[in-house]
Amino acid sequence: MASLTIISPCNSSSSSLSSSSSSLFAGSSLSHKTVGYNQSRSRTCASNSFKCNLPQPVDIGNGKPTVPIVNERTLPKFLESARMETSVNRNGAKLKVFSGTANPALSQEIAWYMGLELGKINIKRFADGEIYVLLQESVRGCDVYLVQSTCPPANENLMELLIMVDACRRASAKNITVVIPYFGYARADRKTQGRESIAAKLVANLITEAGANRVLACDLHSGQSMGYFDIPVDHVHCQSVILDYLASKTISSDDMVVVSPDVGGVARARSFAKKLSDAPLAIVDKRRHGHNVAEVMNLIGDVKGKVAVMVDDMIDTAGTIAKGAALLHQEGAREVYACCSHAVFSPPAIDRLSSGLFQEVIITNTLPVAEKNYFPQLTVLSVANLLGETIWRVHDDCSVSSIFQ
Repeated sequence: MASLTIISPCNSSSSSLSSSSSSLFAGSSLSHKTVGYNQSRSRTCASNSFKCNLPQPVDIGNGKPTVPIVNERTLPKFLESARMETSVNRNGAKLKVFSGTANPALSQEIAWYMGLELGKINIKRFADGEIYVLLQESVRGCDVYLVQSTCPPANENLMELLIMVDACRRASAKNITVVIPYFGYARADRKTQGRESIAAKLVANLITEAGANRVLACDLHSGQSMGYFDIPVDHVHCQSVILDYLASKTISSDDMVVVSPDVGGVARARSFAKKLSDAPLAIVDKRRHGHNVAEVMNLIGDVKGKVAVMVDDMIDTAGTIAKGAALLHQEGAREVYACCSHAVFSPPAIDRLSSGLFQEVIITNTLPVAEKNYFPQLTVLSVANLLGETIWRVHDDCSVSSIFQ
């Protein structure tokens, strides 16, 4: 019987990011459980539930990081709810979750957290590349959630998502919510020169016209992309997952500085710094001469002798963040950490990230990470709990709204 390792916190007092002690973070001890895949996955909530702290990834072996598989007992504090503590049963009879082929592992974790089985769906490609989708169970009158990132190959995964939406619409689904952990065309959100397309708006129109009623997305490249949709958009931030992991690090608040790798990410870095006991902020000034080509010019702020935490929404070719890290070392930074939500990892990203510039590269699993892209400094955090709880709350709100219609 195959097994997976689940890391859950022990009954120890939880740490607080706003602690007035000299140390910014306090670690927590962890215990391990092994659960068979064929065991019951019904969603249960014990009255004496554990403290809700995200787990620490275990040690890396042979360059391959161990991805923390989180469950309902390892929920961040801000997601704690009275419903879970009082064991209120949620009826999932009218809720169905289907997965595309982009990131099935994340979809399975979401379903596991929610206590549901993934919906049965047949997705295949014909010899000429056309995509075929068949729902293998009824969705009539159901709230359907389609989990599909538009990650590479972006065009194929986007087209697959559109066909899945169309299949659900034609099968008389009541509501169709598209869960997009990574929205691939979000960077094309404005015109920087004449005769340039705004692909983010085009993709938003395609999803809307296909029949989606709602969109749930993680860490969009810019908040303005939400306005491109003519349907409700729930924008979920993965920042809390990374912050909870950093809480396991014993780094003094006096030694830390949050760094934005470019001017465009200052607002994101400032928000991150405020949640780290209002840590100081530094900015890397960058001049871009072309797509996927970046040149670092200078640094705004002081990082000498400090632990620099670089924060960005995604890492593509890693040119920006690698050159920024090199500059931070030149300016006297003691250690450099890289944090991002979306690990696109287009070549030569792995070579740059594993070159020794970073103490640790912390990412989430909004995109699947190929085994060939593992390297010793890589840490992968799961956002399954975050998305699973968001889906439950959206479903509960829709169910309440339908009563008064």
